[in-house]
Amino acid sequence: MRRLALCLCLVALAAAHCAASEETADALKSRLPNASPEDRAEISIRIAELQLLAADKLYTEGHVAEARAAVDDIVAYSEKASDAAIESKKHMKNVEISMRKMAAKLRDIQRTLAFEDQPPVDQAAHRLEDIRTTLLKEMFSDKKDKKK
Repeated sequence: MRRLALCLCLVALAAAHCAASEETADALKSRLPNASPEDRAEISIRIAELQLLAADKLYTEGHVAEARAAVDDIVAYSEKASDAAIESKKHMKNVEISMRKMAAKLRDIQRTLAFEDQPPVDQAAHRLEDIRTTLLKEMFSDKKDKKK
C-alpha cells in the first residue's frame, strides 16, 4: 500500500513539474531580455521549438500567413540561441542538436505543403543548417585551440 501511495505521489509530482515547465512562446519571449547570458541559449531554442510546433499546426489548419510568421520566428530565435551559446560557451551541443532536429522537421513539413508555400520553409531549413554549421565550427575550433 505504501509503495502504491509513493508511486502515485511521484507521478503527481512529475505531472506538476511538466505542467509548470510548459511555458508558452510568448511567456518565454518576455523572459528572454532579462535572462542571464547562460540561460538565453536555452530559452531561445525552446521558443524556436515551440514556434515549430505552432507552424506545423498552422500549416495543417491552412493558416499559411501565420505559419510563415512562425517559421520566421524559428529562424530568428535559432540565431539568437546560437549567438548566446557561442558567447557564453554553454549549451552549444544542445542547441546544435535541437537545430538539426528542427531542420529535419521543417523539411518534413515542406513535403506536405503546396508548391507555392514550400520556398519559405525550404529557406528556413537551409538557414538552420547554416547556423548549425557555424555553431559546429565554433565548437570544434575551441577544442583545437585548447590542444595547442
